Amino acid sequence: MKYLNFISPKTQFYQLSEPFPLESGEVLINVQVAYRTWGKLNANGDNGVLICHALTGSADADDWWGDLFGSGKAFDPDQDFIVCSNILGSCYGTTGATSINPNTGKVYGASFPRITIRDMVNLQAALLEYLEVKSLRLAIGGSLGGMQVLEWALLYPEKVRGIAPMASPGKHSAWSIGLSEAQRQAIYTDPNWQGGNYTSDAPPNQGLAVARMMAMITYRYWESFTNRFGRQQNESNQFAISNYLHYQGQKLIERFDANTYITLTHAMDSHDVGWNRKDYQSVLQSINQPTLIISIDSDVLYPPVEQQELVDLIPHAQLGLLKSIHGHDAFLIDMEALNEMVVSFKEELEFFV
Repeated sequence: MKYLNFISPKTQFYQLSEPFPLESGEVLINVQVAYRTWGKLNANGDNGVLICHALTGSADADDWWGDLFGSGKAFDPDQDFIVCSNILGSCYGTTGATSINPNTGKVYGASFPRITIRDMVNLQAALLEYLEVKSLRLAIGGSLGGMQVLEWALLYPEKVRGIAPMASPGKHSAWSIGLSEAQRQAIYTDPNWQGGNYTSDAPPNQGLAVARMMAMITYRYWESFTNRFGRQQNESNQFAISNYLHYQGQKLIERFDANTYITLTHAMDSHDVGWNRKDYQSVLQSINQPTLIISIDSDVLYPPVEQQELVDLIPHAQLGLLKSIHGHDAFLIDMEALNEMVVSFKEELEFFV
């Protein structure tokens, strides 16, 4: 698979020996998980730190959160056994739409089943059991990663001692679902889409590029784009912001798959911690772990009001406000401030009983 060229040679792979049931009732067989680790697991198996990645991410957390790795930092290999796995449904080594369906011998493509955030977390739990991680000091992630973190607190409360979801909601809003649908429709209208049954030599690149352009606008903020691009134009009278969006679209089609994008955005739309449990408020109030909710004041995708709701409802939650002009992507940009918040929270965890 060409997408494996985009992941680290340090990536390891684990294949489940048992069928893997999905929340939908469907079952996957021969499921593979791609993962990276840093540091060493202690004798008690209780120094785990789980990093959950966002929509188009991989297990290579040291690529996109590299400034948070190191002695005395948020992810300290001297103290922590750090794990990051590529999520179920992705295209960077874990079973997804680009994988071979063992029942047919062909690529899953559009036939890959609908999955949920809970399915992703259950697969991560299977990996941690294989790695003999008994408990996690911390589960942390941003955006889609933060959704996984919240589900970790609810699905495996006995295995997680602290959580830090950032730039994430407790459920996907109508605003976010609408944005996801618009992006999917951009892919569907590409002539090469073919109902998701496209070939590797003729993928729906234009549709996926447009979807990424839409997404990039929600990942940043008015002030960020204004400061960086203003109304600058090149020699062909094309605005600099237009060039930037086209560049981002082109970058994604070189490294990501359209069916994967469809799969993962549907999974994000399914996110609702109250689904098939109790009412939403009661479910959040049942989270007992100390919780750091990181919010970005300029986030237009998952605005601060959504994180404040989590802080108000989760009993042991505190708010970490990341002040930034960069919008949603600030959790990937403002590393120094983010690192300070996480390090401080980890220190507090040591004293929480």
